[in-house]
Amino acid sequence: MQHRLVELARYTSFAFTAHLLDAGIDASIGTVGDALDNALMESQIGLYKTELIKPRKPWHGLSHVELATAEWVDWFNIQRLHTAIRDIPPHEHETNYYAQHQPQPAAGANA
Repeated sequence: MQHRLVELARYTSFAFTAHLLDAGIDASIGTVGDALDNALMESQIGLYKTELIKPRKPWHGLSHVELATAEWVDWFNIQRLHTAIRDIPPHEHETNYYAQHQPQPAAGANA
């Protein structure tokens, strides 16, 4: 059986699958060689297209798309207020989380 290039692009690496498992994302449907759940990624790509790509067309070259994408990713990860995390930006939430979950030195340990 011969695979087209598009079909090969649908397979996910084991490293990515392990990363999803580490992040606590469980399989909804899955077989060997595919992502645990493509819906999460497809939803993100759809959001990117809806918020950035479609409203700003026509684009004037790849460099414009790349710069706008970098700016959108920065806004999405660093500045965007997210209602599921008390209307703070994701970066701030992550920083707060890790500050609260730092390993504490054992009592009586030398500094």
